[in-house]
Amino acid sequence: MAPPSEGGTDALLPDLPKGPLQAYRARASFCWQELVLFLEGEDMLRLKKAIFSALENDPLFAHSHGEDLSLEKYRELSFLRCKRVMEYSLLPVEEMVARPLSVQTLIACLGMYDWSLAVKFLLHMLTFGSAIYSSGSERHLKYLPKIFNMDIFGCFAVTELSHGSNAKAIRTTAHYDPTTEEFIIHSPDFEAAKFWVGNMGKTATHAVVFAQLYTPGGQCHGPHSFVVQIRNPKTLLPMPGVMVGDIGKKLGLNGVDNGFAMFHKVRIPRQDLLNRIGDVTPEGTYVTPFKDDRQRFGASLGTLSLGRVAIVGMAIVNLKLAVSIALRFSATRCQFGPSDGEEVRVLEYQTQQWRLLPYLAAAYALDHFSKSLFLDLAELQQGLMGTDQGARQAELGREIHALASAGKPLASWTAQRGIQECREACGGHGYLAVNRLGDLRNDNDPNCTYEGDNNILLQQTSSYLLSLLAHHVQGGAHFQSPLRTVDFLQAYPDILGQRFTCPSVDSCLDSSVPLAAYEWLVCYLLRKSYQKLNQEKRSGRNDFEARNNSQVYHCHPLALAFLELTVVRRFHEYTHQPHVPPPLRAVLGRLSALYALWSLSQHTALLYQGGYFSGEQAGKMIQNAILDLCSQLKDDAVALVDVIAPPDFVLNSPIGRADGEASPPQGLCTGCPSAWSTSTLHLSRTLPLSPSLASSPSVAPSSIKTSGLLSFWKAECWRGHHGGQSFPSISPV
Repeated sequence: MAPPSEGGTDALLPDLPKGPLQAYRARASFCWQELVLFLEGEDMLRLKKAIFSALENDPLFAHSHGEDLSLEKYRELSFLRCKRVMEYSLLPVEEMVARPLSVQTLIACLGMYDWSLAVKFLLHMLTFGSAIYSSGSERHLKYLPKIFNMDIFGCFAVTELSHGSNAKAIRTTAHYDPTTEEFIIHSPDFEAAKFWVGNMGKTATHAVVFAQLYTPGGQCHGPHSFVVQIRNPKTLLPMPGVMVGDIGKKLGLNGVDNGFAMFHKVRIPRQDLLNRIGDVTPEGTYVTPFKDDRQRFGASLGTLSLGRVAIVGMAIVNLKLAVSIALRFSATRCQFGPSDGEEVRVLEYQTQQWRLLPYLAAAYALDHFSKSLFLDLAELQQGLMGTDQGARQAELGREIHALASAGKPLASWTAQRGIQECREACGGHGYLAVNRLGDLRNDNDPNCTYEGDNNILLQQTSSYLLSLLAHHVQGGAHFQSPLRTVDFLQAYPDILGQRFTCPSVDSCLDSSVPLAAYEWLVCYLLRKSYQKLNQEKRSGRNDFEARNNSQVYHCHPLALAFLELTVVRRFHEYTHQPHVPPPLRAVLGRLSALYALWSLSQHTALLYQGGYFSGEQAGKMIQNAILDLCSQLKDDAVALVDVIAPPDFVLNSPIGRADGEASPPQGLCTGCPSAWSTSTLHLSRTLPLSPSLASSPSVAPSSIKTSGLLSFWKAECWRGHHGGQSFPSISPV
């Protein structure tokens, strides 16, 4: 379809290069530029272009293909790149405040290039900087210019060697000494060492340290946060009393220096207590605006909600990159076909569509949820920074905590499964490191663990829902919340009486059908979990034991189903709103329906178990609807990828190029011997020449039968190193 004609968008969204993908682009039912403008808006597109252009035009960000960086070199390079991003001032503070989504966009763009860079930047600017800004007061504003200028470099130290998810039980202490008006930060033993702290290993000079606050007389007031200098900013040597170091190589994100620290009676000024939730007077009296200790503790961990919401966005970026690579490859890769015809592009196969297109739909649906949740959190943070401490603000905090606690598991697990599916869907080429799917898988993996183990976080969401039901049953309280994610539960009894009634597959092809099924599923699991908890308590088990015995088949699926319902509802409402441009309505509606039906299909057993489905036709209708939607979206798949994929320099995958022409990454071919040695890894069928002969520049590879991926060397390598001699013809698979 023709691109939009609005002035000023041509430079932002230039036509993509011609190539093998052009056939699919010509068959698309919509204009990809129009969809980008609808989803992003011109201002966000300009920011993205500025970020990508800065990275591509700066030699510091040149890719180092063919060279395995040492751990030390990679970490040094990541720090220098982070410093350069800060120097570019791509996003002024006033812009962050005025347009919160620009912050998420900046992190996403940096992550598309390299997650080690993005995570270092995020930990310093958002996690460390935001903790000081949101948990501190006017006396801490002195740190902000130093953060922006990188006069200091920060980290966020909650986790300890013996305590990760159970942050309330951390063992680092902060005893107040009124004679000197100082806190004494101390690690009582090795198990109390701060551990896994990003940026702490090599580069951080300051840390926001969580410690148990003690006032004179020995009273403990629970975990509080303190600004602690851990290194000299000029020499990076540890400060007196601080033992700090690097924990070593990880499975991924090795440009981030995760570290440990122990404190031996380190004294810091009283003013370095971040005092928004509680303060200590010079004489040693503890004061707090919170009457409830649990509310105070929840407020003290508010920065973790920011981290969890950020991880939702990070995981979806990984999924976007993976499906972009896999679908572009699938649209050009040919395998098998009729005995009397040409080989067929693998995207034409129903199995390949069923493997990949639901994850493409998931990337769109979860991306919308991620952005909307980020805006919800921004509203909460703005209220906390002001004087709004009312009941609605407290309820908004609880609701966002519940959404973030289930959002991180759903997003990170969906990305984890999706990246693996994309890797396998690309065959051997997906396993080749240069095509990046392995790095995406490894860099996404920690999203399932840090900022709270996924399985444990889901308990936060189910507890939130169960508390609402308990208040309703015991006191008749209404189901309502500021973001209205639980308001449908007011019709709880009526919903449980509903059954699946779709007469045909065609009637299932709208997301309103799975939306109704999800409402029933959440109500069913909520009742089932509530009954299980009460049954356990009646059997004589205490509250801890009852909850522990109610997770696996009750509270765990309840939390996931509730979050999936929220994602489905938000994307359904977004794609069906009146101001969606008419040319985009069909494709967005199909994406919404496919994600909803595909997610719902993973709960088929529960739908039958609870009686919502009956007879084999219900399950078959959902399956056939999923396959029909995959077929309908197949011709739009490449254009949908064009909407979410970054430029080739950033995507950095030879099989994911925008033109569909597999080519060697810049810098890989530095001479024929090394190039041909690498090239032998791409051979897919036969190699009559031995690897040693194939790696020799004196042997023309005229008899090599190769995959299409190897053919990309015939111009760049052979001609470049043999005086313009044409590369011998080869037969692609």
